[in-house]
Amino acid sequence: MKVEIKNIVKTYNQGDEIITALKDVSLTINSGDFVAITGRSGSGKSTLLNIMAGLTIPTSGNVIFDGHDIFALSDKDLSALRNASIGCVPQVSSILPGLTVLDNIRLPFHLSKRDGDSALAAQELLEKMDIGKLGKRMPKRLSGGQLKRVAIARALINNPKLLLIDEPTGDLDEDTTRDIMNIFKQVTEGGTAIVMVTHDMDTTAYAHKCYGMSSGVLLSGV
Repeated sequence: MKVEIKNIVKTYNQGDEIITALKDVSLTINSGDFVAITGRSGSGKSTLLNIMAGLTIPTSGNVIFDGHDIFALSDKDLSALRNASIGCVPQVSSILPGLTVLDNIRLPFHLSKRDGDSALAAQELLEKMDIGKLGKRMPKRLSGGQLKRVAIARALINNPKLLLIDEPTGDLDEDTTRDIMNIFKQVTEGGTAIVMVTHDMDTTAYAHKCYGMSSGVLLSGV
């Protein structure tokens, strides 16, 4: 797997003013990479993640995923690529309150046709996340750390090549943060690449590469 972010620019119109969220950002990610991106709120980190996921269209530049320019794909093909190859762990919980933990994790599996037993795969992920007994529980009965583990399991259910993570530890205690980061480390050892944006400098110690972002500019060697 190889993802090439090439000269990405993203601007927004705010009345008569043009706001530049990303300024000529380029980055290459390979299988098993663990990349951390730090920076203040509003520096462009989440915008970059959303562009990498194909959720936000850049003003200019390209995202090449395994040789395919994702923004040259049809909406249908881009959705299929995202479902098959990209997992997302958003900053704000997107766990559906009306589904059990197990069914929340299984959901992406059934958004496209594929072989396999989603219940078995989801249960295996629950065990990996050390919450194996919580499959039948409703989300409202989970702690913040447990909800984060469910979100990670759901992002991994389709064995993505790339995992995009937005501020994974902001609301977690020190012990839970350490457990979550070790899970991410194991994920990369299995070949999945991770791009994580974070305010927590302690978590960058788990990454192979760390970049900063300031006013839409990607800075290396942070």
